[in-house]
Amino acid sequence: MSQPAGNKHVEGRGPVVLKFGGTSVENAAALRRVASLVAQQEGAVVVVSALAGVTDQLLAAGEEAARGRLTAAQQSLLVICERHSVMARELLPQTSAGPFLTYLQKEFEGLAKLLHGVAALGEFSPRTADRLVGSGEVVSSRLLAESVFAAGRNAAWVDARECIVTDDAFGQATPLREPTDSRLRELVLPLLESGRVPVLGGFIAATADGTPTTLGRGGSDFSAALVAAGLGASRLEIWTDVDGIMTADPRLCPDARLIPSISFAEAAELAQAGAKVLHPATLLPATEKNIPVYVRNSRRPRSRGTRIVAEGAEPVTVRAITSKRGVVIVEARLRRQADAHTLGQILKACEGYTLDLCSVSQHSLVLLADSKLAVRELERALRDVAEVQGENHKAIVRVFGDRIGRHTRVVAQIFHALAGIEVRLAAPGEGERNLTLVVDEDQAAESVQRLHNLFFPSSDQQANEVSQAGAQ
Repeated sequence: MSQPAGNKHVEGRGPVVLKFGGTSVENAAALRRVASLVAQQEGAVVVVSALAGVTDQLLAAGEEAARGRLTAAQQSLLVICERHSVMARELLPQTSAGPFLTYLQKEFEGLAKLLHGVAALGEFSPRTADRLVGSGEVVSSRLLAESVFAAGRNAAWVDARECIVTDDAFGQATPLREPTDSRLRELVLPLLESGRVPVLGGFIAATADGTPTTLGRGGSDFSAALVAAGLGASRLEIWTDVDGIMTADPRLCPDARLIPSISFAEAAELAQAGAKVLHPATLLPATEKNIPVYVRNSRRPRSRGTRIVAEGAEPVTVRAITSKRGVVIVEARLRRQADAHTLGQILKACEGYTLDLCSVSQHSLVLLADSKLAVRELERALRDVAEVQGENHKAIVRVFGDRIGRHTRVVAQIFHALAGIEVRLAAPGEGERNLTLVVDEDQAAESVQRLHNLFFPSSDQQANEVSQAGAQ
């Protein structure tokens, strides 16, 4: 790269970490838009995901090779490589497109050899998978760095595998914070101080001895938070394809509203409850360093987004409504009164399943699990201590708000709004910040819509209510 102008990082003020998801760089037009956004930001460090869909394609290619379908696997690599090649030719001047295409060809030749090995062994291990799928972030981050440079900013590609240090739990590695912070300061800070824009791939990391690892699906957000924490960032901006965190899923509620400000605790619970904007672990490093997080829309950069801080906006009775489908109610009717040993057996049998709720009485235990396989597994594991029954095709609807379970009038309004819909279970959530309701899966969307209309009425609905009140 030649040296276009760039302003130096301001001493005494932390950098801004910008993270872009796969849909924000899915094609040449989207990536050009991102490069322009980056070029306008002073003191930025950039973390980027693989192009939309690439991680799944690479994973599928590895699985195909392991099944002996090497030709199909290699064809998938060619498709991915060509996608990046076409984008590079469209985005980059000839002087930088040529070297990038040479690099790209070499990278994918290495991946083709890797697939040969997978096919020969008939095994696609987590260690090999990390090496293969992590290449999506490697090539996308290099392409973005070149594109930012072409947009007029002095960008520098940084191999995130040299910065984020993890254990060797391949597929879901845990970052080692001290060596990670040290590497970030050593490799990234000098670039900022010289006025360059460091660009890293998200999701990818390596062990202390350099073996590639990944942070698990959705780990690019986590990478960005680690970078922000390690560099003492002034803020972390997560750019995606939605305006921010909404009061409900816009696909279910077209009238869903942007939440302008929210606390770390609320945002983490929303993420755990199924809000897809953030990876739940993203908030942890930012929380520790009290770094504000912004969720913004790369397609609508003028939208203000959602600000996530230690303390959000003023407490409100209802903040948002979420839903999660594919839930199973598992009831274990105990053959004797519950004791610590029996409960321990039951919980051990649940290992491997996500549990959304657990209710215990003297002679029964009710669980909400994420798989119908849980019922059969628990029947086999607990046949001596309990009779296990299950109900499939359920959904969890959660109403989030400040101490919502204590507002008896609000709880009454919720059940009144759901009249005619069978609520199978109802229970307060962790920290009194949500009320959990279980309904039939095919009634989840209507439940969310009714509750959203109750607590976030549209302007037309409010006008009608005022009109009706005036007529009475």
